[in-house]
Amino acid sequence: MKYELKIKNLDIQESYFVGKAELLGREYKINIQHESRLGKAILIPSKEKLGQQMLVTLSGPEKFVEDFLIYSGESEWIEIDSNKITDYVADNQDKFDYLEIHTI
Repeated sequence: MKYELKIKNLDIQESYFVGKAELLGREYKINIQHESRLGKAILIPSKEKLGQQMLVTLSGPEKFVEDFLIYSGESEWIEIDSNKITDYVADNQDKFDYLEIHTI
């Protein structure tokens, strides 16, 4: 499985980010935050195998960040819990165009 979403916006809210991305004409909300009690995790609007590892990449013309996250359940939003991604987005918030999610 591979998703490649076009990031429309990412806005900071306290210590996390919310935004919107588009895939095949459909808009999805994004939430990027530090790791919770689940650790590195991702929830997406898709039924995958729980515990499956996924490579999550945010990229732009000059910047990218990626991390391996564990699929932790289905959600209406794309929810990314990663210290590495959250910290990098904080320093480069407006420099990302795409969000890619790959099943490993």
